[in-house]
Amino acid sequence: MSADNLNGKKAQQATAPNIASYQNPQVIRRTLLGSRTVAIVGLSPNPLRASYFVGYYLQRHGYHIVPVNPKEQEILGEKCYPSLSAIPIPVDVVDVFRRPDAVPAIAEEAVKIGAKTLWLQFEVISPEGAAIAQAGGLDVVMDRCMKVEHARYMGRMRWYGLNTGVISSRRG
Repeated sequence: MSADNLNGKKAQQATAPNIASYQNPQVIRRTLLGSRTVAIVGLSPNPLRASYFVGYYLQRHGYHIVPVNPKEQEILGEKCYPSLSAIPIPVDVVDVFRRPDAVPAIAEEAVKIGAKTLWLQFEVISPEGAAIAQAGGLDVVMDRCMKVEHARYMGRMRWYGLNTGVISSRRG
């Protein structure tokens, strides 16, 4: 690795937020167990997109999803809303599938509507958005997938030998 690449990597690490502080297992569990309504910002109607699969999974596991997509009328059988502030019911979690530069405005809206948690999906990293949400009293989960974390903490991965501490082909 060249000296320039090494220096660039060190500078990037020095300016990157401490992601681990936004991946607290207690906050994740509390959010998963204590939430029922999830607004999914950037939910796609395309079944091949990650946002669609996450929304589908959450619906199948008892969560009420509220799609936030100004270009659509309905996704997964639920009415779409153009923004968080247009949602007429209380929202527990705002799950974000948008670019990081859109997160600060989404965080401000999440605070205004009284959400409890701002959840930023894989690679959606916004220290500014996290700071806005935390200043407004919201918990923040960053760079984690709500579907994956639900499967991890609610025991849905155990059939596959994941998250058990034991890797084996034997059952029991």
